[in-house]
Amino acid sequence: MSDESIRLFQLFISASLINNFVFTRFLGLCIFFGVSKKMETSIGMSITFTAVMVISSALSWFVFNYLMIPMNITFLKIVVFIGIVASFVQASDTIMRKVAPALYYKLGVYLALIATNCIILAVPLISSSEGYSFIETLVFGLGSGLGFGLALTIMASIREKLELSIVPKPFQGLPIAFVVTGLIALAFTGFSGLLTL
Repeated sequence: MSDESIRLFQLFISASLINNFVFTRFLGLCIFFGVSKKMETSIGMSITFTAVMVISSALSWFVFNYLMIPMNITFLKIVVFIGIVASFVQASDTIMRKVAPALYYKLGVYLALIATNCIILAVPLISSSEGYSFIETLVFGLGSGLGFGLALTIMASIREKLELSIVPKPFQGLPIAFVVTGLIALAFTGFSGLLTL
């Protein structure tokens, strides 16, 4: 393997496991807790989230490097990145409404929340501040999206089991979800320091 391939692999593992946005950076928790009740909605949101993240980070890279830097307007990157993400969320919203209406209604308001989700915005912001190349940006976006999908899938499988378990009344619902998330986050800290980029 070449040095570039190793670097891309490290970036992917770092984005998905070591620096998982949900369990190590605690970003995107509104969608995480809202959608992770059922496995079906978690998988649907994971696919949508990853697709929007990869495409919007790729477009953001082009706009940032070929438009904003030459025009010296990099201070507007948050506003521009929100616009790019919002347009893709609207497109995915329309496509999902036509292709999978049942999943569209299950995701509900959380689909619209993708547009201003901190993880979706964090990927192009981190990519631009770290000076990632186009391929590195794609790998970082894909790793971050799959890491979010992994977090949703793990949490959905646990929460479906918790529905059948006897949970003390004060911990039923969201409190036990917070406890479980904290325990999973502790497990993910075992990955910290595994790779140094």
